Amino acid sequence: MYGYSDFVDAGGLISYGPDRLDQYRRTAIYVDKILRGAKPADLPVEQPIKFELIVNRKTATALGVSLPPPITVSADKIID
Repeated sequence: MYGYSDFVDAGGLISYGPDRLDQYRRTAIYVDKILRGAKPADLPVEQPIKFELIVNRKTATALGVSLPPPITVSADKIID
């Protein structure tokens, strides 16, 4: 299990972690606020709010692992 989907794209079995595209968007909002004059010390610390579950079914088959239906149903992306 990995924290980022890049590892699953490269052949890993499963990943669960923050949606990096969403984090980049939120970072841009912070940069905009700072460029408009906000002090970085005054901005709140935010934690990720959107997470993604990625499953590599091809790797699961190669390992002989059967994925439970709740995992495949709740997956945001399945790699075949």
